Amino acid sequence: EEEEAALALEELLGPSPLAPGPGAQRIAIVHPAVKWGPRKSPLTTAELQIAEAVALVDTLQNWTVLDKIIIPTKNPNQKFVFGKGNFQVLTEKIKKLPHVTAVFLNVERISSLTKKELEGAWGVQVFDRYTMVLHIFRCNARTKEAKLQVALAEIPLLRSNLKNEVSQRDQQRGGSRYVMGSGETFLETQNRVLKERELKIRNALEKLRRKRALLRAQRRKCEFPMVSVMGYTNCGKTTLIKALTGEAGLQPRDQLFATLDITAHAGYLPSHMAVIYVDTIGFLTDLPHNLVESFSATLEEVAYSDLIIHVRDITHPETILQKATVLSVLRNLSLPSHLLDSVVEVHNKVDLIERYKPAEENALAISALHGHGLEELKQEIEKKILTATGKKILIFNINLEGPQLSWLYKEAAVQEVEVMPEDGTARVKVIIGSSAFGRYKNLFPNSKIFLS
Repeated sequence: EEEEAALALEELLGPSPLAPGPGAQRIAIVHPAVKWGPRKSPLTTAELQIAEAVALVDTLQNWTVLDKIIIPTKNPNQKFVFGKGNFQVLTEKIKKLPHVTAVFLNVERISSLTKKELEGAWGVQVFDRYTMVLHIFRCNARTKEAKLQVALAEIPLLRSNLKNEVSQRDQQRGGSRYVMGSGETFLETQNRVLKERELKIRNALEKLRRKRALLRAQRRKCEFPMVSVMGYTNCGKTTLIKALTGEAGLQPRDQLFATLDITAHAGYLPSHMAVIYVDTIGFLTDLPHNLVESFSATLEEVAYSDLIIHVRDITHPETILQKATVLSVLRNLSLPSHLLDSVVEVHNKVDLIERYKPAEENALAISALHGHGLEELKQEIEKKILTATGKKILIFNINLEGPQLSWLYKEAAVQEVEVMPEDGTARVKVIIGSSAFGRYKNLFPNSKIFLS
């Protein structure tokens, strides 16, 4: 049975029919600039939006940007995205580009019909943000879970491609639309196949989710607090976790979506309390809803945190828009209100700004790379963790001949031991969880305990 399950999983994780062919791609980036109306974002500019599109292309190996073209449009949702005159100018520009292999149209999603029309007019493949980000995810997916989540995010694309294919078949052939006398049309057959595939992927993800819930329960037993580190992609989350934990094996990459999988790393706070820092997927403006939904299994971990750290790249010209994006995703995750209310906002990369002072009252200025502000951050994390978990800092008066000291070392975070040799006792300062404290009082009812 296990062997069959493994084979079924391998089949789901096979090569993607949507992946662009291997080899180098020479890309023209086209950005439809909405000059007015409700679709124009007040927090950004066309130049900054195209810079982010360039960063997306640069993430992929052997992909290069040949040209960046900004063209105004009133309504990017129309069939050809641009008005007739602008579309003609754009088509001539693209056709003159040497050895162009694809166009990246910097909009969230285009319909399969629009894609077909544009590819027909320009003679090359056309990607939107959905297909571009999906391909980056595909290249960065390391674990089975991340690969399954990418496969799930591909289903809506496969569905819309299927509709396009069917309408083409109907135009070309006419005649019978049924498959081999089965009473099912080609569209119905293919839709059923896709539905079955989606169900298999969701079941496989559910199994992995249950496995992770088991690991989470084990962590809870050990009473390790969990801190989720979140932020816009490339804001410095991994660098910060490396700085907080001293984990040499963590290699931050200056790249969008370098982290797709949840990874957990242990670190210590000033009181020697052990915490687990969880590195999460980065966010992006206009990240299509289906993609966020596909990765909900990964983001689910955040709901079980004791604290969220929101890391911002304060040097980025769109830092305010990036903050709005992250907060909007957090709100959509249906997190408990106490978790949203206690978010620690961290302004990273302050070493690149002279005498930086955060405008936000409770934000902490740090440089994860150079270690600036990390001690203050650790103290803030500790303060919030104690509140969130109900842990207490207490002083126990114990007899050194009894088992209390070894019990406290095993079940709590011992901070200081002050021995009184004249009467064989010690004052022990510890951080202790409420369930461990309850067990201690039951085991050693005569012990003297003081608040630190």
